[in-house]
Amino acid sequence: MTTATLAARRDKALGSGAPLFYTAPLHIVRGEGVSLYDPDGRRYVDMYNNVPCVGHANPRVVEAMARQQGTLNVHSRYLHEGIVAFAERLAALHGPAIESVIFSCSGTEANEIALRMARFATGKGGIVCTNATYHGNSELVGKLTRLSADTNDGGDVRAIPFPEMFRPLVPGASEADLADACLDRLKATIRRLEDDGVGLAGLIVCSILANEGLPDVPRGFMARAAEMVRAAGGLVIADEVQAGYCRTGRWWGYEAMGFMPDIVVTGKPMGNGLPLAATAASKALVDLFRAKTRYFNTFASSPLQAAVGMAVLDVIEDERLAANVSRVGGVLLAGLKARKSAHPAIGDVRGIGLFLGVEIVKGDAAKTPDPDRAIAIVDDLKERGFLTSNAGAFRNVVKIRPPLVFGQADADAFLDAYDATIAGLDG
Repeated sequence: MTTATLAARRDKALGSGAPLFYTAPLHIVRGEGVSLYDPDGRRYVDMYNNVPCVGHANPRVVEAMARQQGTLNVHSRYLHEGIVAFAERLAALHGPAIESVIFSCSGTEANEIALRMARFATGKGGIVCTNATYHGNSELVGKLTRLSADTNDGGDVRAIPFPEMFRPLVPGASEADLADACLDRLKATIRRLEDDGVGLAGLIVCSILANEGLPDVPRGFMARAAEMVRAAGGLVIADEVQAGYCRTGRWWGYEAMGFMPDIVVTGKPMGNGLPLAATAASKALVDLFRAKTRYFNTFASSPLQAAVGMAVLDVIEDERLAANVSRVGGVLLAGLKARKSAHPAIGDVRGIGLFLGVEIVKGDAAKTPDPDRAIAIVDDLKERGFLTSNAGAFRNVVKIRPPLVFGQADADAFLDAYDATIAGLDG
């Protein structure tokens, strides 16, 4: 079957418009470790997917999944030690302020729980996010997606400009002054929520601002923003769906960014492909949420989720993947930075651990984003056997986010392919 035939069948079966990567879509039939294979057996190095964080078809995860499914899998209205032990272990990976966990099946669900939890706890309705974020697809969570920072319509969700050094809010400002300017926007937004009678329930932010394009954030901003929100009576929600599970070389992105949240959301990598997400907070916050909602999710808090979640944590710890992320990610980032001058289109290189971004611009003084060229780079890398994508506030950042088991040999091979791609940018 040709790729075109399968794509046409897909449009009919799923509806036209369901997203696909690449100008020429890729048909994948098998995965192993960081490798993906098409029907002809061609290997592609996966440098995008954080879902299979311990590798595609990881044998320890597969075994745990099969064993538990072959033993017992039911909903959460029975006692089961496995899910209790998993919740205890997950909470302990944070700090003493995080005590209890509500499990769900997706980051969208987990973020919706977090937002509702903040509103119940504060008695206020206002949520602050950044103007280029994404936290999920439900009606409530979807209201946060790419909301203009200039919107002041009296609604309960308001956005602030995401803090960054590359296109600073105040051109020419020092890093300290830039942090102050960004905090002033947050302060003004909180004040408008109060003046409008909505009040502040919380700030939700991806700890490393992944969807914003992994910007370099002015030092001290995140910690000071968290302090400002709490001083105003709100809670801080860290969306760790992309930033957590050792993606930065530390367990949590908020550790790398130097702040402590009140509520932590995790998702994608938790189950290495099995739907699993979590909202973690103090027992008082979780107890209040449960008292207000009697929340129940048929497929969450299941023995299967617990077994697979435990296996993922075991692999990360036993194989010392945090150290691998720091080591390989550091070398890869240094290599990309060294190539920044290879072409005027490379505006910036940034990132942390095994989550890196190359911002593609038109090469002018205004640093005009060039999403078309970013897409061309992603397509060319795919043809060379390396799978990335384009993302960021302007869709012009080449997004590099391989599984945590990504090794140095594949990193070196990627840099060779990257060199060839950049060399051919002008045809």
